Amino acid sequence: MINAGNYIRAERLGITFVGFIDNNMGAERYRNALILGSGWNRWPLYWDRVEVQPGNYDWLAYDRLVASDIGHGLRTNAILLGRPAFWQAGNSVHNLFQPIFADGTDSAGPDAAINLDNPWAQFVHYAVIRYMPGGVLAQNNDFGADDGIRVWEIWNEPDVPHFWRAGSEAYARLLKVAAIVIRTVDPEAKVLFGGLLYAEDPGFLSRVLRQIRADPLRDLYDWYFDVIAIHSYDDPWRSGWLTKVVADTLKSYKITRPVWLNETGVSVWDDYPGPVWAYSPEQRTRLATARQQAHFLIMSAAFAWSKGVEVVFYHQLYDDCGNYPAGTDFPPHQGELCANGACFGDAFGIYRNTRGSHCFSHHPHANTPRPVAQAFLLLADVFGSQPFTPVSLKGIDEAVTRIVFQRSSGERIVVLWNNTKDALTYALKAAGASAHLRSALGETVAIAATNGNYTLDLKPATDFHFPDLESNRSSAIGGEPLVLVEAPSE
Repeated sequence: MINAGNYIRAERLGITFVGFIDNNMGAERYRNALILGSGWNRWPLYWDRVEVQPGNYDWLAYDRLVASDIGHGLRTNAILLGRPAFWQAGNSVHNLFQPIFADGTDSAGPDAAINLDNPWAQFVHYAVIRYMPGGVLAQNNDFGADDGIRVWEIWNEPDVPHFWRAGSEAYARLLKVAAIVIRTVDPEAKVLFGGLLYAEDPGFLSRVLRQIRADPLRDLYDWYFDVIAIHSYDDPWRSGWLTKVVADTLKSYKITRPVWLNETGVSVWDDYPGPVWAYSPEQRTRLATARQQAHFLIMSAAFAWSKGVEVVFYHQLYDDCGNYPAGTDFPPHQGELCANGACFGDAFGIYRNTRGSHCFSHHPHANTPRPVAQAFLLLADVFGSQPFTPVSLKGIDEAVTRIVFQRSSGERIVVLWNNTKDALTYALKAAGASAHLRSALGETVAIAATNGNYTLDLKPATDFHFPDLESNRSSAIGGEPLVLVEAPSE
């Protein structure tokens, strides 16, 4: 087992699918996440993989997964997701609107029994009492007092029909039932509103909040969620913009909540299993180069943190199967296999798949990191060592975007990049006499201020085909970002 004390453990950075039940949860995957500085793992706890027959639960695979997270020192963002076929009622869940507790109410005391006729309430109850600190798994394994799951996300992307087709009213009930059960069992747990993609239904959150506002138990259970999660892909600017959209929507209902960006990333076209033959812009719409993928992560996190996001998760540690069925595989090629079905796949991974992967197992440099690994490590090193707060964001629609943060110890952090297709020399006003300049690819140099400025060479943005940009930037992903860390002036 890896010594958890040897790593950065960035509280505000995580990675999705470090371990999950469809891989062997081996130490190598965890080690690769830990050396990058991740503090979190995020994965789905599928109800239909647990309740194999009505009332018959098989927790073994998830016991191993939770124990792996705990043993490697990672916090867990667990997603309660999926329906057994025998509990499906159309697009919704059987008896979802039945009372939560056996006494016929939704608000019984902490020792009240769960209503056996509400299978969703039963599942949530069993999951929390098993995996909370001091729960069944902790007692069986002699874990520490704080070891267990304290963050429960209720479904994934409920605003996307692929995941949830039952509508906002049913989701509001799904969230309510889960929140009341979770808070009854473990008052210290956090309930996350399922991560929203804002791709097809931008009004989903508002409609759910309208349902909750009319609920008589709304105030007793504090609107049924503690944190709201968002997902942002391909255009890093959206990570900040969506945070503001969510905050404004909550404000219209006179509430505030922390926001987590618990999925962000962009898939690669110039590396297997991406379409390496896709040289025309139309063939690689919303697909980045491996270097742009690294740039994206730094920009996305900076935009998100500038708007107050608490935790950022990169999606994902390995390519794994992405959005493709298990078993999807083929050797590297130049497009000649495209007549025979799936011929390219998602390449979101910080790491390329291993030879034994369930999908896309033929990379000539299997199990090696992409440049985004260095970008993640940079973020963990700069932003993971101590608390920080956003100070300013300027230049979204200008030649240079500049985002400034302040560490609790006084250092100034400036993240900046070039939005144009031409190289630029940029004069950044100095607050001190010297600074360390970090690049997305791992270079660090000491620089001195001259005449009150730091003179910085900013590389140009390269081609990235992203239609319908929602601002006046020349490219959704700018040139290689720089991160300047400046000691406070004396």
